[in-house]
Parts: sequence; structure tokens; C-alpha cells
Amino acid sequence: MTPQAFLLGILVSTLIGALFHVWRGGKLSRLHLYLGLSWLGFWSGHLVAGELGWRFAAVGPLNLGMAVLFAMVFLGIGYWLSLVKVERK
Repeated sequence: MTPQAFLLGILVSTLIGALFHVWRGGKLSRLHLYLGLSWLGFWSGHLVAGELGWRFAAVGPLNLGMAVLFAMVFLGIGYWLSLVKVERK
């Protein structure tokens, strides 16, 4: 992986997490959660696509299509799991 591809991946995944935060809102802690989930999902998707040999919307050595798809899935699941309310007695 070239440094340029790595930088593009960081920028794209950060943009996905930031846009999700703008859409769903929340405090600064939610922004950190969304950015972390987006980065984790993005690079997981890139690695899974590379291991399986899938080339969906690839940009150079970066499997951008699967990476974006995984980032959105991770964000959706993470958001859903973060909606749990803890009742204190």
C-alpha cells in the first residue's frame, strides 16, 4: 500500500464518520465513536476484500467499494448498539 492510498483511506473514512455524525448528531464523544467505527470498518472492509480477492470500485491498491460498505455497516451497527439505555435504581 502506498502512502497516498493510505492517506486517501484515512480521509475517506474520516469523511464518512463525520457525515454520519452530522446526520445523526450528538456530543463530541459520539463523534469519536463514529470516527473510530468508521476507521475500523473501512480498514476491515479493505482487508477482507483483499483477502477474498474482490475488486469492487478499487482505486489503485485501495479496495474503496468494500471499504466504504463495511464502514457504513460498522457505523449502523455501532449506532444501533449505542442506543441502549442503562436504567439505574
